[in-house]
Amino acid sequence: MRNSLASLADLGDFDGIIDVRTPAEFADDHIPGAENAPVLSNEERAAVGTMYAQVSPFEATRYGAALAARNIAAHLETLFAGQPLHWKPLIYCWRGGKRSAAMTTWFRLIGWRACQLEGGYKTYRRHVLERLAVVPGRFSFRVLTGLTGSGKTRLLRALVRRGAQALDLEDLARHRGSLLGSLPGEAQPGQKSFETRLLQALEGLDPARRVFVEAESRKIGRLQLPDALMRAMSDAECIRVEVAIEDRVAFLCEDYAALFDSPDELKRLLACLAGQHGHRVVGRWHGLIDAGARAELFRELIERHYDPAYRRSSHGLFRGLPRSRPFVFRPNTDELAQAQRLLEEWGEKRPD
Repeated sequence: MRNSLASLADLGDFDGIIDVRTPAEFADDHIPGAENAPVLSNEERAAVGTMYAQVSPFEATRYGAALAARNIAAHLETLFAGQPLHWKPLIYCWRGGKRSAAMTTWFRLIGWRACQLEGGYKTYRRHVLERLAVVPGRFSFRVLTGLTGSGKTRLLRALVRRGAQALDLEDLARHRGSLLGSLPGEAQPGQKSFETRLLQALEGLDPARRVFVEAESRKIGRLQLPDALMRAMSDAECIRVEVAIEDRVAFLCEDYAALFDSPDELKRLLACLAGQHGHRVVGRWHGLIDAGARAELFRELIERHYDPAYRRSSHGLFRGLPRSRPFVFRPNTDELAQAQRLLEEWGEKRPD
């Protein structure tokens, strides 16, 4: 650490992390555990940028400084009013520039041992990308493969409850991975935020133990998986989760029930498949939605769309699939006992 500057290596030395970027920048991604205390609001930053381009850098800087001073004062009177004399926060902005420097200066004048993150968020973002290119290769994965509706996510989470180690990509991505996989009332995180969460999850795992993970394509919803993670999963041992089609249909009827709360949106999603299956077939699916024939709809989607798509893509993504071992699974039927059986069949031991 040099004077009022700190590096990422010093993160553990601080009492808190303060992100002084706008709320929009913070929502896009931020260092885990950071608190947002904007020096400029979304609108103020846009106004300063416009003034910089259309009036002059001097006028923009003077105007921005006045806004920043008022905002910092407001934070001192509210958000940070109760902090003790020996408080030691780390402060960062986009690239370690004027916003974080301004707040750091005021904090140090008060007597707090504040430091500014050298390079700001850009340094952290570069760190995330560099780590994601390396960290996945340190793990030995076991990939749960299987057709849509096999309950792989439920099995994965049951394995965790039985003491296994797992990487839950669909939870991190807030998406179930298929055309109809959006979670009710939830938006996916942005790509940067997803990668931050993914790195955090990976760094919380023990490389000395196997990691169970569900098979995914290169994208979960609109989010892209890192190349290094896809390579590690592609080279891994595969467990082929096998479920009777009747159980798959019943599982989808339960797990995707919320789709029928918005039938027009469900029809819109299925209309995206008209190029593959034709308007007549999609029109029939729309009719099944209107009739409330959920089981019939899901059975047709399984047989006409999901299973053929899986067979086309999965062998190219997972080289271990031809050598995979089957595991017969029944969702909603004592999933914990079945997870324990899988662990015993694969010789997995619970950690001490």
